[in-house]
Amino acid sequence: MPGGILLLCVVVFDLFGWLNLPPPAVNFLFYCGVFGGIVLAWRFHSSRVFFCLAVLFLAEEAIFVFAGNQHFLGPAGLVALRAVAVLVPADFVLISLMQERGFTLASTSPVAIFLFVEAVVVIVLGENAELFVPASQTRHVVALTSLPEYSLFVMGGAALLLIARFLFTRKPVDGALFWSLVAFVQFLRGAASGHIGTPYSATAAGILVISIIENSYLLAYHDELTALPSRRAFNHALLRLQDPYSIAVVDIDHFKKFNDTYGHDTGDQVLRLVASKLAQVTGGGKAHRCGGEEFTILFPNKTTDEVVDHLERLRLLIESSEFRARGGDRRRVPRGPDRRNEGPARRRRRKADAIRELSKKTSARPLSVTVSIGVAGSAGDESDPDIVVQSADKALYRAKENGRNRLETASPRRRPKSKAAGIA
Repeated sequence: MPGGILLLCVVVFDLFGWLNLPPPAVNFLFYCGVFGGIVLAWRFHSSRVFFCLAVLFLAEEAIFVFAGNQHFLGPAGLVALRAVAVLVPADFVLISLMQERGFTLASTSPVAIFLFVEAVVVIVLGENAELFVPASQTRHVVALTSLPEYSLFVMGGAALLLIARFLFTRKPVDGALFWSLVAFVQFLRGAASGHIGTPYSATAAGILVISIIENSYLLAYHDELTALPSRRAFNHALLRLQDPYSIAVVDIDHFKKFNDTYGHDTGDQVLRLVASKLAQVTGGGKAHRCGGEEFTILFPNKTTDEVVDHLERLRLLIESSEFRARGGDRRRVPRGPDRRNEGPARRRRRKADAIRELSKKTSARPLSVTVSIGVAGSAGDESDPDIVVQSADKALYRAKENGRNRLETASPRRRPKSKAAGIA
């Protein structure tokens, strides 16, 4: 929501007349946002933001060149405005569907050529505006208060598609594309009335710049595979803990066996399954992934006795969860003899055998996974988070030695017993 908050602040300031900046100042802010954002996007390998900023720059330049600083729109400005009102939303949708592949020549060349062709088309339309605007309107194209209906339809459809994509991906860049488009629509409304220098063009660029920072923060503090907070977030959370608190260390039982038997794809599936259950922990706990198959759960203001029941319910929840492997790692499947030397009949038989083998894999019985948990709490001299984590680790090792799929506490006064279970 940072982009929406920024846009709301600009709208409020604009309504109260607190943004009466001269056009040169607004243009300066816009260029700072665009070129500063382009540098950041290149540095953080965010090609989608890079191209969206390029689209905003080309669109603003087209309107500025053909409309100038006039308080009315002539034929050339009107044609450029209509073209930009259609091309920018369409470009935003297309760019949102791109995959982040960095700035390789193969991935950036098609997009750069496409934008270059669009720029040429807008220039040609602007230079020949009299062919598209009737002569009777040449002297009366002033104070345009609304955009054509077809452009409003395109902008509305693009906004809906961007919202749908953000709800699907939950990525900051996708949300920023929507808010940036909304801000640019506000800029177009001002340009349609002859006010070229509006703060909304700079806002559209600023929203995209903020998305780079927000995305970098998420990558630094959240695990991309499980969506849980990462080790860095865990270390920062330790600095804010105040006595009393408890820390639980969770480790997936026989995780290496899953990887060796079913492949790394199934291992990733196991990690996501366990992470989704850990995120549901009760008692005010906050789960983190600290690396590999190891997770930690922080319980602020909770003693060990207060969190044991919550952790036991969590262990049982994971034990009762089942999933189906999506297929083994294809790298482990032998390819057999060179298929180029086989005849058509043999290739058909091999294809039929592969289909039958695939049906067997997809109909395999469901798998289950268990975890071992060690928990420790702060008490007296053991209020140092590092000491508490070490105590929780020792409790975890004890849980593994005692048969896995169980919970052990650092204090020997209460150790819940549970029947150990392997991989079903």
